[in-house]
Amino acid sequence: MNDVPQEHLPVRLWWVLGALTLVWGFNWTAMKVSISEIAPFTFRTFCLGIGSGLLFAFLRLTGQPLAIPRAHWPRLVVTAFFTITCWNLLVVFGLQYIPSGRAAILAYTMPAWGIPLSVLVLGERMTGAKLLGLALGVGGMLLLLWDDFERLQHAPLGSLLVLCASFTWAIGTVVQKKFPVHAPLPAFTAWLMLVGGVPIYAGMLIFEDVRSLGAVSLWPALALAYNAVFAFAWGHWAWMKLVTSVSVTVFSLSMLVIPVVGVFSGMLFLREHPGWAEYAALALVLASLATVAPRRR
Repeated sequence: MNDVPQEHLPVRLWWVLGALTLVWGFNWTAMKVSISEIAPFTFRTFCLGIGSGLLFAFLRLTGQPLAIPRAHWPRLVVTAFFTITCWNLLVVFGLQYIPSGRAAILAYTMPAWGIPLSVLVLGERMTGAKLLGLALGVGGMLLLLWDDFERLQHAPLGSLLVLCASFTWAIGTVVQKKFPVHAPLPAFTAWLMLVGGVPIYAGMLIFEDVRSLGAVSLWPALALAYNAVFAFAWGHWAWMKLVTSVSVTVFSLSMLVIPVVGVFSGMLFLREHPGWAEYAALALVLASLATVAPRRR
């Protein structure tokens, strides 16, 4: 895995970011559709179980290594707890109370937590371009939150849960950078999902009845399949590819396009209605992204 993070998003990774933006952006709508009929622990269990299972099957079929160094298992467990266990549970429970687009915005306030943590814990250098990117990106998120402040007040629990998810994701990202797991990226991603999902699998067995899946209708079932195959099996590989290739600041700012896609996805499929604030936020986020684009020489 790459131990020398870059300070700009390389051109070779733009396709990864673009595809991940679409996959995870539209996934907020898919999650909202799924949890309308599927219980939270069951939904996350199948996403993580199928997602990691597909990765393990691919690695086995292609003869790629699966082993994680014994000394690095504690690192993997801690990273999995914050980025998989906490993130997935807090998001799916919070999403029950607030619209998918707004949940995406709150979740991707991660740069507001991750960038200061990366400076304090990792000693990353804060440049003028990074500060500008952070100000533009967080400004876009705050604009959307301010525009919807009254509605958020009516669902404080949902908003708080998703904000906490954002914070745990930032912690997990910084932990992964501080204590990297030296293993092939696909194997690390597969184990991360499997191990992080253990408390979630237990929650399904203790609190929910998996037999209720038999009554799930077509669209929630398709949304679950989308989550497992694209958002988890491929999406988590793409996410780790970005995390391990660039600095926390560059990664965090690059992710800010995803909630904008989430807002417009909710408009397209769930009849949620973005207004001037959404379009203004899109402009700010795209400007923020430009600050981490590679410089022409």
